[in-house]
Amino acid sequence: MQPRIEPDSTTGTIDIEQIRQDFPALHQQVRGKPLTYLDNAATSQKPKQVIEALSRYYSYQNSNIHRGVYYLSEQATAAYEAARVKAQRFLNAANPAEVVFVRGTTEAINLVASSYGRLVLQPGDEVVISAMEHHSNIVPWQLLCESVGANLRVAPIDTSGTLIISEYEKLLGPRVKIVALVHVSNSLGTINDVKHLVGLAKEQSAVVLIDGAQAAPHMPIDVQDIGCDFYTVSGHKMYGPTGIGVLYGRIELLETMPPYQGGGEMIRSVTFEKTTYAPPPAKFEAGTPHIAGAIGMGVAIEYLEQLGWDFVREQERVLLEYALERLATVPGLQVIGSAESRASVISFTVDGIHAHDIGTIVDQEGVAIRTGHHCTQPIMDFFGVPATARASFAFYNTVEEVDTLTKALMEAREVFG
Repeated sequence: MQPRIEPDSTTGTIDIEQIRQDFPALHQQVRGKPLTYLDNAATSQKPKQVIEALSRYYSYQNSNIHRGVYYLSEQATAAYEAARVKAQRFLNAANPAEVVFVRGTTEAINLVASSYGRLVLQPGDEVVISAMEHHSNIVPWQLLCESVGANLRVAPIDTSGTLIISEYEKLLGPRVKIVALVHVSNSLGTINDVKHLVGLAKEQSAVVLIDGAQAAPHMPIDVQDIGCDFYTVSGHKMYGPTGIGVLYGRIELLETMPPYQGGGEMIRSVTFEKTTYAPPPAKFEAGTPHIAGAIGMGVAIEYLEQLGWDFVREQERVLLEYALERLATVPGLQVIGSAESRASVISFTVDGIHAHDIGTIVDQEGVAIRTGHHCTQPIMDFFGVPATARASFAFYNTVEEVDTLTKALMEAREVFG
């Protein structure tokens, strides 16, 4: 179940080609060219270990969990709950009960907004977000504020794509009940100092949610050190299956929150007169969950842990620096965002070429990048562009793939003069 990694005996470094052998999708032809997959911020490719775990569950353990007393159900239940413990360890949550399995970050934020938000917000109260949020961390709070008569406040960013801390602090008044901030921007790559931002919010007794969808694949997460009340991750961003993610919530808050959905498994007892609910996390996991997804996410967590964060961060640092250097040679290319602290994400425009045309042309060379507004339309509006092209790197990418991207962009430049 572990990645087949053996550091070079001479240099002590890990051979990236050895790691790439774990990822079947990377070894295919696209339009007659080797695939260069640079859309990792949208979703990452999956290692064999995760794929095999999914196949093993459906082949030999497929059964419903928690309710069966037979062998297959016991095995599936044990694997599912073991994945919860792995997620607890990955996030450094205080105990497994603080780990709620959800479909992903989007559902996690909606859960908090619908359950905790409706519990505490009163007319005139405020929710603070930042100007670099993904739509998933904007729209749920808009819906909540509209329904209860609360106000949504937005902390601005500067032209580098960095949050303006002084303006954020000004928003943190006594009416602020909830602060919801992204850890790493999916379109700018900006890494926010979330520990500091949480600390400022806590001075006003606000409850803080951190959207960690883009952080979890790139860096270690310690929710206790960060000091947040809620933290969200999506399995498919971090080399796991789609349709699975985790909401971390402080147990004291989860215990007070009403259920997000009703149904089987989340109850203690049901009569026609009254229903009582199971304790967290079961209270928030109504119905049959994505059992295979949770198991696969647990394997993805083990994969990342065995690789080691030092390797992941150094590999992505090298790729980011090299890509910025190479892309600077493309005439008319402008990188959007230049935060000092950033992850391996580069959004860019090329003069005279629409982002969608860029994506279409480089696809002819087997290069997969994202084009559009990346579910961050307010960021596009701020920078005055309708859309950008985005290349996002993972530890399995190579400098040769950066060269392939650069060559494809040069060809796009020639096509459009």
